Amino acid sequence: MADGEGLLSVDYEVYGKVQGVFFRKYTQGEAKRLGLVGWVRNTSHGTVQGQIQGPTARVQEMQEWLRKIGSPQSRISRAEFSNEKKIEALEHKEFQILK
Repeated sequence: MADGEGLLSVDYEVYGKVQGVFFRKYTQGEAKRLGLVGWVRNTSHGTVQGQIQGPTARVQEMQEWLRKIGSPQSRISRAEFSNEKKIEALEHKEFQILK
């Protein structure tokens, strides 16, 4: 983090057709591409939720991806973000798909 922008943590939940369309796999791939850590999982009510952590600009890029892009077969109706906070250190070692 040479540019001194700091680290950000944010929780997310994505609504729409996001289960059964490889959304978690693509989310993990995009997070890894951006150098982010955290997790993603399906919920019992048909959404995908998780947490992303990393440099602020990269987290914001991932938020945009979760809002508008997703996996090729997904249809995102909306993405909600909560618990956004600056952190001193990453709380995860990698980006995982949770069951």
